[in-house]
Amino acid sequence: MRRILLSVLVVIVSSALVLGAPGGKKRVAIMDFDFASIQHWWEGNWDIGKGISDLLVTRLVKDGTYSVVERKALQAILAEQNFSNSDRANPSTAASIGKVLGVDAIIVGSITQFGTEDKKLGIGGAAGRFGGFGGGKVGTSKGKAKVVLDCRMVDVSTAEILAVAEGKGESSRSGLMLGGIGAGGGGFGAGEIDMGASNFRDTILGEATHAAADEAAKQLVASADRLPTRVVQVKGLVAHADGGTVILNIGSAQGVQVGDKLKVLRVTSTVKDPATGKVLRELTQEVGTVQVAEVDEGSSVASFVTGSGAKVGDIVRSQ
Repeated sequence: MRRILLSVLVVIVSSALVLGAPGGKKRVAIMDFDFASIQHWWEGNWDIGKGISDLLVTRLVKDGTYSVVERKALQAILAEQNFSNSDRANPSTAASIGKVLGVDAIIVGSITQFGTEDKKLGIGGAAGRFGGFGGGKVGTSKGKAKVVLDCRMVDVSTAEILAVAEGKGESSRSGLMLGGIGAGGGGFGAGEIDMGASNFRDTILGEATHAAADEAAKQLVASADRLPTRVVQVKGLVAHADGGTVILNIGSAQGVQVGDKLKVLRVTSTVKDPATGKVLRELTQEVGTVQVAEVDEGSSVASFVTGSGAKVGDIVRSQ
């Protein structure tokens, strides 16, 4: 049953993701970072490893060097695989997950420092428990905030570590580490903090965290040439046709971008195995070429640049 469920999930994820981005762009996924070595000095269930991963995803997507897997697709695989937090930094586990996702590499990492440089405070490694962030009981010392990240880029075929990156960030000033973030009802002690939010960035801890993520992202981008590239064709169907304009059932989630040119093909006949009835091959004829003008997550709009006369159900794929 587990194998059947995994096979179904692979099909679902494959339909929701580009397996090998168009144009040779290298495709990666980013696991939530491990932070088991950090003293849990904060209140609530703040997953700082997920927060760091989100920051890196944002930076790599904006840079454009890599095609980055959507987090919800990655989370679906992790849930099906009964992935535990203790496996976050394990290259072997990451490689097996990366194979299911169809990526070139998967990025794992650890947060090795997250707090202040003054260990006497009991923050960022030393013993102690603190509360009352809204009241200013934590981080009012003279120490600066410091965050250190250790990243590894793993080949999904061999589990080999292809590249490493270390991001270090330190605040330019000393002061209140978290200040009044989330003070009051529904606040910091109640759950997560959005590391991308401006009120976190404005704290000394936020300043250090963003600096560390910036440095790690730059090093990962610089290591792009170390990754092997797997090229897999984007493939979808015509969902609607109106004259020279077509709507396709693939969009940005599958890697389709504005300006992409795709072939439109029509199946004219199928060749079946006479013994089993299994379809061995589809014979097609080319209808024309369309260029994508609009894209959303699950669909795209394109117009013919050569040929015409598309029908619902025609195949579209990369040239």
